[in-house]
Amino acid sequence: MATIADVCKEAGVSSATVSRVLNGTGQVSPKTRDRVFTAINKLGYTPNTLARALATNKTNTIGLIVPGYDGSYYGTMLNQAAEQCEQAGKQIFVTDGRYDSRREKEAILMLSGRRCDGIILYSRTISEETMLELKRTIDVPLVTIGRNFSDERLPCVIFDQFNAGYTITKHLLSLGHRDIACITGTMNTLTAQERLAGYREALTEFGIPYRPELVESGHYHFLGGYQACQTIMARNVKFTAIFSCSDEMAIGVEKALFESGLSIPEQISVVGIDNSGMSNYAHVPLTTIDIPIKEMMRKVVEITLDMIHSPDAIHGETRFVGELIERSSSAPLIEEF
Repeated sequence: MATIADVCKEAGVSSATVSRVLNGTGQVSPKTRDRVFTAINKLGYTPNTLARALATNKTNTIGLIVPGYDGSYYGTMLNQAAEQCEQAGKQIFVTDGRYDSRREKEAILMLSGRRCDGIILYSRTISEETMLELKRTIDVPLVTIGRNFSDERLPCVIFDQFNAGYTITKHLLSLGHRDIACITGTMNTLTAQERLAGYREALTEFGIPYRPELVESGHYHFLGGYQACQTIMARNVKFTAIFSCSDEMAIGVEKALFESGLSIPEQISVVGIDNSGMSNYAHVPLTTIDIPIKEMMRKVVEITLDMIHSPDAIHGETRFVGELIERSSSAPLIEEF
């Protein structure tokens, strides 16, 4: 069985260099790194990861907890995290929180038990009190994405959900729409609450009363958006535009409107949030709010890596704001309709 000494001899480098390559630490040129891995593959050397973890108190792994695995949004996020962790010499363990605060807490404790060097939580539901409790309990950096906390000891990377809801609704208002339906996400999440609050704020700014009969939950899925749109139409209430709180639901909305004989955007304007890959390829390309998920994920991984090397570093909150992307699903109101 090949040893690390055999790898050093084959690659023509020191044991310290081989160690840096295997641990993903320190400065090693790409040429030297390739030479070391060529030697490892040639000799069939298998690093003793357990021994290395015990010696360095590092496993070179980062845990990532996402709400679920469905949809292109989380796929984009996972790809970015995996690529960045690989560049840093880290492996990534992924599990899901299932949109449940208890499950999110269990996932954090599980990854901590696996001795991950750091944990990234994409949270929908966990409370600040629980996060502070976990910070006292576990001995690894814990960084959140998607949730903001008031305590600076809880580093977080967030997207301004309120601003997204406000901006997309104001876009419809600027086009002359006054009867605007809203299909929300699951309302037990802060994301859905803030997007709806942004919608309501834009209506208030234009002197338009909030009408509950124009609002329905779609649970972030195609079918949810489709069914929510059908529910609103069945109420026989007037609307000339629909703000869907996700692109995926908005595509379900488009299907429901087409089946009812309504044209987009001539009769009904439809907008979403995410700027997901599907938004530009919908039957009618979606006007939406771009969420810079790659940049957000890049930032949260950077913070996690920094905290692994500097445990006392304080990062607080990093906030990202969305950008309006105008496509053909929204248009000025035609008064005679």
